[in-house]
Amino acid sequence: MDEEQDLAKQKAAAAAKAKAAALARKRAKEEGTENPSGEEDLAKQKAAAAAKAKAAALARKQAKEEGTENPPGEQDLAKQKAAAAAKAKAAALARKQAKEEGTENPPGEEDLAKQKAAAAAKAKAAALARKQAKEEGTENPSGEEGLAKQKAAAAAKAKAAALARKQKSAGSDADSEQAKAKAKAIAAAKAKAAAAAKTKATVEEMTEGATKNEPSPNQPKLNQIVSAIERHVGQDALIDHYINKLSKDVPTIVANPNTYYSIAKLLRYDEQLNFAYLSELHGTDFETHMEIYVHLHSFSMNQSVALKVKLDRAAPVIPSLVPLWTGANWPECEAYDLLGIDFREHPDLKRILLGDDWKGYPLRKDYQPYDVEV
Repeated sequence: MDEEQDLAKQKAAAAAKAKAAALARKRAKEEGTENPSGEEDLAKQKAAAAAKAKAAALARKQAKEEGTENPPGEQDLAKQKAAAAAKAKAAALARKQAKEEGTENPPGEEDLAKQKAAAAAKAKAAALARKQAKEEGTENPSGEEGLAKQKAAAAAKAKAAALARKQKSAGSDADSEQAKAKAKAIAAAKAKAAAAAKTKATVEEMTEGATKNEPSPNQPKLNQIVSAIERHVGQDALIDHYINKLSKDVPTIVANPNTYYSIAKLLRYDEQLNFAYLSELHGTDFETHMEIYVHLHSFSMNQSVALKVKLDRAAPVIPSLVPLWTGANWPECEAYDLLGIDFREHPDLKRILLGDDWKGYPLRKDYQPYDVEV
């Protein structure tokens, strides 16, 4: 009895499921919108579930009427069997429909078909895009579009680089021109400065030459002094006489050591000469000889004169001028202290800067300190 009930339930479920599927197909045909494979599967599953639920309800109803409803364990088993049968029947029905429509595909082929459909849709979209591009006159396949973009970018980059080089070249040319202008200006300035220096040197040379050629304003006074010395002391009293251009055109006379004091006395007491003021007296070591320089001034003549005398370096001895000019006292002591020049008839010749026990004369060129540490 139980087996007959199960078979009846299965038949009823299959019939309901088939009826539901046929109804769904009919509706889809009428609406002209039959679902694709994925939606058909969903519809089939829904129909199967509805048929299963309907068959189960029908079976429960029949069991209640007969009063022979299965216990819970048997009910579950019956339900599983009914579900398996319904699922098998639905799968067979689906295969049958696929055969009738000529579109049955095993699971692997279904995936391939889906891929092909996707590829076809993509190709169709690409063809549509190309068609639109043609209509707009701007068709470029994706690869060509990328190439065109690259070419355009390269052209723009090359153009920018060329412009930059042109600007740089223009800047370089400007800098070059500016540098050339500066160089020319510097060269011109140098040439101008050189010309000015040359002109100045020429003028100075001409002036110096003219000055040399022109007699000194002190020349007549030098002639007067030399003439007086030659008359009163002797023709050979002077070794040399000249106008010192490097010292404000001072008349300079160089006396013989033997006539040094006599010339100084003439310069001091001659009424016309009257060199009453001794402003300077110092000694110098020239290594080959010693020299005394005396600077005198005459207020009556309003003129200065330089008296020089050369001495033997090994024995520098000369008469003192202190009897003629008292102001020669300390300068002669200084020359004695630092150079070792002996001034005869000096009233008090002594060291005034160094001690009496000092060894040597510091202003001599060959001076060697006695005590190196001092």
